[in-house]
Amino acid sequence: MNVRQFQYQILCLSDKSYRMALSILKNEGNARDALQELMARLWEKREQLDAITNHQAFVLTSMRNLCFDMLRKSIHTLEIPADTEYNAPTPYQQVEQSDMMNHIAKMIDELPEMQRTILRMKDVEEMELKEIAQIMSMTENAVTVNLSRARKKLRDMIMHSQQKENTIYERYR
Repeated sequence: MNVRQFQYQILCLSDKSYRMALSILKNEGNARDALQELMARLWEKREQLDAITNHQAFVLTSMRNLCFDMLRKSIHTLEIPADTEYNAPTPYQQVEQSDMMNHIAKMIDELPEMQRTILRMKDVEEMELKEIAQIMSMTENAVTVNLSRARKKLRDMIMHSQQKENTIYERYR
């Protein structure tokens, strides 16, 4: 691929590539850096670009992968500024959170057996729907329905509990 072909087939996609990078990275400077990096890499490999039939798909896929690589690297090199304050939870907040977790655990125990089991497998053990379906000898759709019902029932129980607490609080206020 010569310079003219590179300009017409690759560089004309710069605007789309930049917009994709910006949508992924959420930072104009990083998006410009990603675009410059991608164009430099493509220029270095311009002889191999003739074999590609869909340049737009290749360029945009390459940009997406480069952006994800940049995000992964930034997570590993993330530094905490020196003036950042550490806001540890107060003992009151720790007790409050512990009580809330215990209360929710009791609510989960009140769910029907199948819903409780599926909810724990999905949300606590982080299993995939397919795995849960195999273990429970159910279809994935049945697992999804039971999971949805369990979450709705748990949400209703939490809302009812909060309303009850607010009523008591208002009474003694």
